[in-house]
Amino acid sequence: MDKEKLISLATAVIETEAEAVLALKTRLGKPFISACDYMLACTGRVVVTGMGKSGHIGSKIAATLASTGTPAFFVHPGEASHGDLGMITSKDVVIALSNSGETDELLTILPLIKRLGVPLISMTGNPDSRLAREAEVSLDVSVEKEACPLGLAPTSSTTATLVMGDALAISLLESKGFTADDFALSHPGGRLGKRLLLHIEDIMHRGSDIPVVSENASLAEALKEMSNKGLGMTVIRNEDNTVMGVFTDGDLRRLLDHGQIDINTLSISDCIKPGCTTISEKHLAAKALQFMEEKSINSLPVVNQQDQLIGALNMHDLLRAGVV
Repeated sequence: MDKEKLISLATAVIETEAEAVLALKTRLGKPFISACDYMLACTGRVVVTGMGKSGHIGSKIAATLASTGTPAFFVHPGEASHGDLGMITSKDVVIALSNSGETDELLTILPLIKRLGVPLISMTGNPDSRLAREAEVSLDVSVEKEACPLGLAPTSSTTATLVMGDALAISLLESKGFTADDFALSHPGGRLGKRLLLHIEDIMHRGSDIPVVSENASLAEALKEMSNKGLGMTVIRNEDNTVMGVFTDGDLRRLLDHGQIDINTLSISDCIKPGCTTISEKHLAAKALQFMEEKSINSLPVVNQQDQLIGALNMHDLLRAGVV
């Protein structure tokens, strides 16, 4: 098969699935609102279940709900009828996924779910199926055709179901007022967790590790401080410990470009520009990264609420912390 044919097939798949997703917009009416209402009123957990490919999609939907403020977990319907049904309580809500709506393993446990009095939300491609009829709310995720040229492999149907699940999760997130801080609490690991949880005060240089000189220091003294502290800059402060400016390696190169200078007699206060970007220690480390990128700088003095110098950090600190 030539390359053009491969690209053509892939394009057809993407277009078919995109059309299936867009068709869902016309079905976001009362059933969707009712599904959200049941889940918002739930005092237990949302239990998602499904067989085969629907099960894989259900597992992802449960994970998305759980990470966005709606406690949820996945139960395999085949295992449910062999003991795992005990994981479902009367306080829960069940979401059952089946493209046909006639999956035997799901239909087997329907009477038991009904006996518990648990609200049942179905996601099915067949609104006339038994699963759809038995559910308190049935969400129509039917598709015109699968992206598979044989019309057999679940492709468009699983994509549509996944998107409907995401629509539910994000709608609930907004309804509950779920914030970035809430999100961070359930994502403490990896780069995402560090970007959401790590504060500047957790990684900044403190005390004697801060490169700093007084406003009366000479350029030579400032350069010595930069060399000793190894942050590629030094902070200049006045008697009140207020930041007056920052002098960096780049500033030194620009100064040398203007001609000969006497580093022993030149005052550091004559070498800095008025106005210096500082940041509070209470900000997220990701905020420092944003400041540095916006202003094309590599280091920042850290100040407290009284604008007094309490720390310093540079891009390498953010790299080591895994924020970048």
